[in-house]
Amino acid sequence: MGLEADCPARAALDLFASRWLAVVLYCLRNGPRRPVALRAEIGGISDKVLQQTLRTMAAERLIRRRSYPETPPRVEYELTDAGHDLLVPVMALGQWAANHRVDD
Repeated sequence: MGLEADCPARAALDLFASRWLAVVLYCLRNGPRRPVALRAEIGGISDKVLQQTLRTMAAERLIRRRSYPETPPRVEYELTDAGHDLLVPVMALGQWAANHRVDD
């Protein structure tokens, strides 16, 4: 059995093709965050890549974008139930990496 385009396992693995998706997901684990706070916590991610990652995550319904009618405008992102569900294997993968880390 191959991994056809509509295969759920393939769709899940495609999410992790993004270098930053799991990192952003992890940063949102404790509640809503503004993009500037995410950038500061993550480090090494450009504005463009962060925005692309957030758009992808919103399209996959992993996060919810909430904008507030203020001046200046304020936007926050938070995990949806699906995002919280995905956090479980992300945390397990992180634990696996910590347990099997090869020191340089």
